[in-house]
Amino acid sequence: MKKVISQWSIRGGDGSRPVAELMDETVAAGFDGLELAIGTTGFLTPSTSQSECEAIRTLAEKKGLIVETLASGMSWGASPTHLDSSVRARGVRLHVDALQRAAWLGCRALLYVPGAVTIPWDPAYKPVPYDQAMRWATEGLRQLADHAEKTQVDLAVENVWNGLFYSPLELAQVLDDVKSPRVGAYFDVGNVLGYHQHPPDWIRILGPRIKRVHIKDFKTSVGSLSGFCDLLAGDVPWAETMQALRAIHYDSTIVAEMMPPDDTLLSRTKAAMDTIFQL
Repeated sequence: MKKVISQWSIRGGDGSRPVAELMDETVAAGFDGLELAIGTTGFLTPSTSQSECEAIRTLAEKKGLIVETLASGMSWGASPTHLDSSVRARGVRLHVDALQRAAWLGCRALLYVPGAVTIPWDPAYKPVPYDQAMRWATEGLRQLADHAEKTQVDLAVENVWNGLFYSPLELAQVLDDVKSPRVGAYFDVGNVLGYHQHPPDWIRILGPRIKRVHIKDFKTSVGSLSGFCDLLAGDVPWAETMQALRAIHYDSTIVAEMMPPDDTLLSRTKAAMDTIFQL
């Protein structure tokens, strides 16, 4: 398993700093790789050219960094399950373009948020009936599956605080219904604690459907978005979680997605990951 840090965990990781500087900080902190992020603004967008993507890929190779995954938060602004069909269509279109940029970057997986019933930090987002959201999320996945297969980039659905997929059985069923070898899960270990769930159970049930893994920690006594905390400072059962990943023979990237950035976040995170990987 490879230790990777999210672009969003670095100061200026919103795309406001040059990617070369983010890579330099990643190398200095001792990580194996960097998870880049695509957005509607910044140095990497759905309009970024092939030559620009390939230049980023070459730069990462020169610095000795792996860039295997690309994260996207674009669904928060253009939800594929929005009540407005034009917004749903835009959300899917953005990720068609994101899959192509991921391929040009040499990434093997794209993190995808398949929509939302509610968005906890966005009160303007009108709640979507759960059954409709599930139907639209599945339709979006089917549309994107063809593009994932053409680009040979895994479309990895994240379990995130979007009001969907409160059960690993439910997520597994949706992934199976799409029937594409390129569509799987981007399992976020810390996120499920907010659902009152046990991460090793999700890993066991999702099994080979897991394409990639995110880690963060969470204090269940807090229970809200404020409960996310430094690795090893929360309630994630790390030893059981690592054992569960090994049991399904997971051997790809482990990406720490820690926010907000600060002066010592990378060094603290790297030290904690060194401990977690030994469990």
